[in-house]
Amino acid sequence: QVQLVESGGGLVQPGGSLRLSCVASGSIFNFYGMGWYRQAPGNQREKVATITISDSTSYADFVKGRFTISRVSANNTVLLQMNNLKLEDTAVYYCSSFGGHWGQGTQVTVSS
Repeated sequence: QVQLVESGGGLVQPGGSLRLSCVASGSIFNFYGMGWYRQAPGNQREKVATITISDSTSYADFVKGRFTISRVSANNTVLLQMNNLKLEDTAVYYCSSFGGHWGQGTQVTVSS
C-alpha cells in the first residue's frame, strides 16, 4: 500500500518559491522522523533536510536559510518550504522516513 505521497513540485523561475508536501500513513508519521532528499540527473541522491518526531531539524548546507522543513501532525504531513530557488535546485525530490520508506518523488524544475 502507498505510505508516502508527495505533491507540490513544478516549474518555477530562479528566486521563486515552492512548497512540497508529503502525506504519510499514521503508522509512519507517528513513529519515525522524516526527511526530504533529492536527485538530479547524473547525480547521487542527497539529503536536503530532516525532522525528528520531536521537531529537531537538520539541513544540508546548500539549502540553509532558504528551505524550511516542518511537520503538521493534524494531517500526517511533512512540508518543505523552498524559497529563493536556484537553477541547481532542479531535481526530483523524495520524501522518506527514518524507517526506510520512500515516496515516488516529485519533480522540481528551476528555469528562466
